Amino acid sequence: MTYGGQWSLSNDHAVGGGLHYWNGISRLNNQSTLNMLTLDNNRQSWATIGLSDQFARHMGVYFKGKFDRLQYRVAINEALTNSLDVNGIPAVDDATYNGREILGSKDAGKNYAGYFDYHFLDQESNFLPYKVGSYLGGKEVFNIGAGFFYHPNGSVSLDDNNDFQGEDVAIFAVDAFYDAPVGDKGAAITAYATYQNNDYGTNFTLGQTYETGSMLYGHVGYVLPSENTNLKIQPYLSLSSRSIDAIDDNATRYGIGGNLYLSGHNSKISLEYSNQKYGNLDAVGTLTLQAMIYL
Repeated sequence: MTYGGQWSLSNDHAVGGGLHYWNGISRLNNQSTLNMLTLDNNRQSWATIGLSDQFARHMGVYFKGKFDRLQYRVAINEALTNSLDVNGIPAVDDATYNGREILGSKDAGKNYAGYFDYHFLDQESNFLPYKVGSYLGGKEVFNIGAGFFYHPNGSVSLDDNNDFQGEDVAIFAVDAFYDAPVGDKGAAITAYATYQNNDYGTNFTLGQTYETGSMLYGHVGYVLPSENTNLKIQPYLSLSSRSIDAIDDNATRYGIGGNLYLSGHNSKISLEYSNQKYGNLDAVGTLTLQAMIYL
């Protein structure tokens, strides 16, 4: 849920505050959970969940709006104290993401985020913060975006004297999104690609989800032509490759799947096979069947 208030500054600009979802970094870091192309969002694109926010929502103040075809969202937020890394123990050359807990709110209490995207074709609504995953041919959209997240002293490591030292967390991404109908029989294509640079601190890792390093990710889906306006089939492919500083190695993942739409995104069945390899560990394959219904 999102809680707070918003005030219109003009027809195209607004300011708000509270527990909000006006995030920075990338389109997928602002992804709606109701209309994804893939079975689930690319996990690393939700780059601050549980580290500085509450399930992708920050407590803070945001500004959002547009200048003609350029949309923007920027925010100043309070960082989370009890993060997923709350039990992390800083070491020399090994940072943990618990700066606010260790250094206090004065030194590590605020973070800053922004995302900017230019709409070349149909303009998407920014009335709500949630970005659409696939329009199923309902719009012709081509956007290029860039965004950031910056948390001064968000992470902590030890210096050579075993004293705490803050390290800034800085994440930057560029991305592109294309969604358009193909022909006149209901076919449509959806494509997305992003490059994201993640600096969570020296050699930072948390499980196999968050790491200091970089990421390339993309997915593409195609709605097959059909005379049936309700029943739609959409095969898709997703690929990601991440470099991980702490292990000086890579993680790769691919997913092959498809969506069966019974009533648009309100009722769909998804099947996906994914395969992930993390560093020198054995690859893990997973087959998932999911049904989603919302009213």
